[in-house]
Amino acid sequence: MKTIYKKLLILLLLLPFSILAQNTVGGTVLDKVSGQPIPGVNVNVQGAANGVSTDFDGKYLLSNVKKGDKVVFSYIGYKNTVVDYVAQKSLNVSLEEDANQLKEVVIQVGYGTVKKKDATGAVTVLTTKDFNKGPVTSADQMIQGKVAGLQIINGGGSPGEGATIRIRSGSSLSANNDPLYVIDGVPVAAGGVEGSRNPLSTINQNNIESISVLKDASATAIYGSRASNGVIIITTKKGKAGDLQVNYNGNFQVSEITNKVDALSSTQFRDFVTANGNAAQIALMGAADTDWQDEIYRTAIGTDHNISLSGGSDNIVYRASVGYANLNGILKRDNMERTTLGVGVTGNFLDNHLKIELNNNTSVINSNYSDRGAIGSAIRFDPTQVVRNPDGTFFQWYTSATEINQLAGRNPLSLIEQQNNYGTSYRSIGNIQTEYKMHFLPELKAVANFGYDELSGRSFGNTDANYLNGLSGSGYNNSYERTQSRSNKLMDLFLNYNKKVEAINTVFDVTGGYSYQDFREFYNSSNFEFQTKNTTSPPSFPSRINLQSFFARTNITIADKYLLTLSYRRDGTSRFTETNRWANFPAVALAWKLNEENFLKDVSAISTLKIRGGWGITGQQDIGVSYPSIPLYLASNTAAQYQFGSDFYTTYRPQPYNSNLKWEQTTTVNAGLDFGFVNNRITGSVDLYERTTEDLLLYTQNPSFFGFSNYDNYNVGTIENKGIEIAAEVIPVRNDDFEWRIGGNITFQDSKITKLTTTQPNTPGINIGGYEGATGNTIQNHQVGYAPSSFYVYEQAYGVDGKPLDGVYIDRNKDGLITQQDKYRFHKPAADVFYGFNTSVTYKNFDMGMNWRGSWGNYNYNNVDSSKGSFNNILIRNTDLSNGVENLLETGFRSNDTKRFESDYYIQDASFIRLDNVSVGYTFNQKENSTSLVKLTLSAQNVLVITKYEGLDPEISGGIDGNLYPRPITFTLGLNVNF
Repeated sequence: MKTIYKKLLILLLLLPFSILAQNTVGGTVLDKVSGQPIPGVNVNVQGAANGVSTDFDGKYLLSNVKKGDKVVFSYIGYKNTVVDYVAQKSLNVSLEEDANQLKEVVIQVGYGTVKKKDATGAVTVLTTKDFNKGPVTSADQMIQGKVAGLQIINGGGSPGEGATIRIRSGSSLSANNDPLYVIDGVPVAAGGVEGSRNPLSTINQNNIESISVLKDASATAIYGSRASNGVIIITTKKGKAGDLQVNYNGNFQVSEITNKVDALSSTQFRDFVTANGNAAQIALMGAADTDWQDEIYRTAIGTDHNISLSGGSDNIVYRASVGYANLNGILKRDNMERTTLGVGVTGNFLDNHLKIELNNNTSVINSNYSDRGAIGSAIRFDPTQVVRNPDGTFFQWYTSATEINQLAGRNPLSLIEQQNNYGTSYRSIGNIQTEYKMHFLPELKAVANFGYDELSGRSFGNTDANYLNGLSGSGYNNSYERTQSRSNKLMDLFLNYNKKVEAINTVFDVTGGYSYQDFREFYNSSNFEFQTKNTTSPPSFPSRINLQSFFARTNITIADKYLLTLSYRRDGTSRFTETNRWANFPAVALAWKLNEENFLKDVSAISTLKIRGGWGITGQQDIGVSYPSIPLYLASNTAAQYQFGSDFYTTYRPQPYNSNLKWEQTTTVNAGLDFGFVNNRITGSVDLYERTTEDLLLYTQNPSFFGFSNYDNYNVGTIENKGIEIAAEVIPVRNDDFEWRIGGNITFQDSKITKLTTTQPNTPGINIGGYEGATGNTIQNHQVGYAPSSFYVYEQAYGVDGKPLDGVYIDRNKDGLITQQDKYRFHKPAADVFYGFNTSVTYKNFDMGMNWRGSWGNYNYNNVDSSKGSFNNILIRNTDLSNGVENLLETGFRSNDTKRFESDYYIQDASFIRLDNVSVGYTFNQKENSTSLVKLTLSAQNVLVITKYEGLDPEISGGIDGNLYPRPITFTLGLNVNF
């Protein structure tokens, strides 16, 4: 007992000295280059369990530090710093960026994340520093031209205009070719609703933190049936622990039209009619000099404002934002007004074993849609006529003093001023996700994600009482209303096990789960005709689609050198019958980090060198209709009611269906190389891919004996896509004051139909691509051995002077006649090559950047010239005159038959180079250790286009150039304030 007592006494005497020897040290961690504090830096004693993280101001307080200890400061993207503790009162540290770690960006993949260095698939991730600058209103505009294999073509210059987005050129002929969008874990629909514009513009671009683009099947197969066209994962910004941070980001925009269609001027028009018209037509000309395009376009003003609040404690962080944009289009009266609300809260509980995350992004968009018919009318309307009559009414063509000429064109400005078209749409995307790490097995976590995507929209409008001067036949006071709603509910339940087995130096990351997604849609419309007092409401009914899936994925990393990814998904859809309802989508990928091998590890010039290979199958069932494989009867309209006595009964008509429909399946093989040299001052990747889509879903012609419908959905054939993608970035200069970056990407692609089984024998293929000027005719064709949507045309004959001969075409089959059998496939709308180039320079507080984009090998059908480029376009009748384009003076075309419209003369090279954006910014000096920020930015969008194409703009989705809403040049002054 005495011995024990003595030992306790000695321990008590030594305790104060022990306490005195263990100190508490604090300080601030800053970025070595910018001097800004770094939140979230891990600070710990080497070899000990105690550690803390810096707060939002970069400050920390670390206890139980003894003299002689080594204090380690570590943070993703920075080199670890180790400091010897010799009883200093404070340790202030500046961390240096680690180029190797900066490339180890965390990538969002299906149901998880992976570091860039450990990715086995073809994946590109962009963060805020990579996004395009300037007047951006949607997610697609932020990454346009930035990703190899990703092509984005805006639909026109209207504010919030939608875009055609293709990853590796799409995989289908008539099924949906849009990629799958996943926003904060919720797969959402790419389509909009009545009254909406670009569906992606419903997400405030200021709230987006990163965008991951998944391109090959090994990366996308975990999403199964919805990933044949790639996946775009959008992650919104989250809060960070620390004091309240307030950020304002706003801009002021001015837009101007830069290019107009070459319509005949009043002088050219007057000379033409005088030389070629008869007396009645000459007498119709007026004395005015009106440029109708000038009359409908304007200088457009717009503003965009966003305020966000963020902060939180160690356990709960939050971020909330409110945005408001009011953007005018260059077409008069065109306007989009958008209000957005974003909220995100993340909480960690039970000693970080339980994580709960809530996200919501809501938007309300109100639109005033100008009648786009005014764009075509401004080209076609007589330039010798006045805008308004002496009594103030709009000039129009009449057949009598009280009757409007129904065959004549309309005054372009009257279409804008006297027709009202409005739209309002609401969208809310949100989810609540819980993650629980098992207390008894922390490597195992259970995840439950419940999400939704709710859209509703309404479009409505009317014509003014004085429309077309209130004459009979004008349709004045008519009105319409259309409403639509879409609902998308999601439930994901999965387990994840992540464990490193030290004995074999191998990491296992295993995920498995179940997904349930339910889609519902309703559409209704009504039209009111004022003069007859009739209201028509076509019958409508709700539709529903259900997707259910089981999925699994295993990532195995051996010695941080050899990577294996295995994934599997089994999908079921309500679109198909029970026999074909379920399909399996497996994938496998391998990667080898050569730079981690001993024979390269000590080669300082090589920072990263990884080869990748992958194979996988994905599916497609999105063909635009909800019940394509089961028999249905739909209610007919009121005109088809059956009368029995004095009562009228609604009749029902059968709908076409195909009970043999099955999954369209795409098999992808991908080989890739990721590289980084000279401490990752030179980085990039190369990918080669081949995709084969079988059982193509196509909406095509029925046999002649089929009584329900002329068209239906079928599985008809096979298409092959091949390509090479190259992306690189070089940092020629980087020091404390100056940094210069050069980046670019280029994609070579080729698509070909290899099998096509149509329902009509002895046909030349499947005709598509309607155009203006010849109702019911087409200009494109699907056929085996050719690219999809190849132009199908007559070969134009030319004279010795090089000019096209009117009505003369090459007899290609030598039968002495010019018939359909003489048509041939001539070029295609898809580019052989498309590319992007960007460069940025930062010098102290100044920064400058520019982005170029282009394509080669794509062709357009110039439907503006073909529909308005002949003598008969102007001199049609003796009761009215129409204008044409200058091209008719060059060709002298007089005929208006189908062959002229379908001449290869109008297929034009649309290759281009576009300077998308130029921006210059200045960041005002900040106080030391302060997160406050004030930055001014001046940018210009759509600055320059270099092309041989003769139309308004060479960048046309689908290759048929009608009356495109012109893309303006936009100047933007932006202000960013953070405090």
